Amino acid sequence: MTVDSKVRQSSPAVRSKRLGSLRRRLNMDWQLYLIILLPLIWLIVFQYIPMYGAQIAFRKFQATKGIVGSDWVGLANFAKFFQSYNFKKVIVNTLAVSFYDLIVGFPFPIILALLLNNCLRPRFKKITQIVTYMPYFISTVVMVGMIIQFTSPKVGIINFARQAMGLSAIDFMAIPGYFRHIYVWTNIWQGSGWNAIIYLSALAAIDPGLHEAAMIDGASRWKRMIHVDIPGIFPTITVLLILRAGQIMNVGFEKMFLMQNPLNLDASEIISTYVYKQGLAAAAPDFSYASSIGLFNSVINLILICTVNYVSNKLSETSLW
Repeated sequence: MTVDSKVRQSSPAVRSKRLGSLRRRLNMDWQLYLIILLPLIWLIVFQYIPMYGAQIAFRKFQATKGIVGSDWVGLANFAKFFQSYNFKKVIVNTLAVSFYDLIVGFPFPIILALLLNNCLRPRFKKITQIVTYMPYFISTVVMVGMIIQFTSPKVGIINFARQAMGLSAIDFMAIPGYFRHIYVWTNIWQGSGWNAIIYLSALAAIDPGLHEAAMIDGASRWKRMIHVDIPGIFPTITVLLILRAGQIMNVGFEKMFLMQNPLNLDASEIISTYVYKQGLAAAAPDFSYASSIGLFNSVINLILICTVNYVSNKLSETSLW
């Protein structure tokens, strides 16, 4: 760009023309901008402004001195976490549950959506959709209560069935080895139907002409599912996988915390529950230490989502940015 062109673009006439164009767009589409404004305000107030408090992780926070007045300690809080006895346990538990849930739970909504999309009986399809959607609307507290009741060694239906077969009762919630399986498979039962909705929407957008062409070529329903449906929703699968990878370290706090007990703590203590106990539930809460753990968790998630997005862009040319 030459110097003359830069001068012309910065002239008062050009600036006035741009402002006039902006005013026209605002007058024409002010309803759309108003709709965007509300979530934008929410994003700024609840997501960006709290970032100011992230500096607590680098200070020895004292409420009487405030955030800025508290002593700066640098990376001391992070070093304390890395050297703590619980560091390995919470990291291993968080990653183990997250990857287990990702590997086992991610394909289930896809499979369910493909099966529902290819179902030939509309009535059966509607009933199945309702039955699979309903568990999603059960609150986490009620869900955990159901899990505890079903797995109880005294009144649990699972142990009743075991005893009917001549087997001894097991207190599943007291054995760390069962905890991850219970957490992940109840997640699958509760969320697969709801998560399948987005894949059903993607399947509905596939050109029917592709199926007609495949049928003319003699492709069976199974082959059309493999060669038409799956490639058609593959971009959606990729985007959701990238977003899911960015939440690897964010295991659901509420359900995990409610399922915890002193006997299964070796398998159920994760980063989010550990942060809660250190920052709020402890007799002498350490806000700086808890904030440093939470910030470390967020940085890991950021690195993961950027890495998966980069790999996806290179391999399939589908990415978030």
